[in-house]
Amino acid sequence: MSKAADLHRMVLEDGYTCPFGVRAKELLESKGFQVNDHLLTTRKEVDDFKAKNSVQTTPLTFIDGVKMGGHDDLVRYFSDEE
Repeated sequence: MSKAADLHRMVLEDGYTCPFGVRAKELLESKGFQVNDHLLTTRKEVDDFKAKNSVQTTPLTFIDGVKMGGHDDLVRYFSDEE
């Protein structure tokens, strides 16, 4: 059974890519997760997503439908597992 995570991260049309989103994706993949990578490509998409999910920043990861948080939250989550 494979593990899957939904990752919502900022990769804007103007070329800006959030480094924390990249790190979150790399961390999830290193832990054996299949990442469903949801890219937020406009400032409006980012703002709407943050408002809908009551968060101040991206990325935002969900594992098994549970809101895990951003990159730093994933680091804490995986370090608690070990």
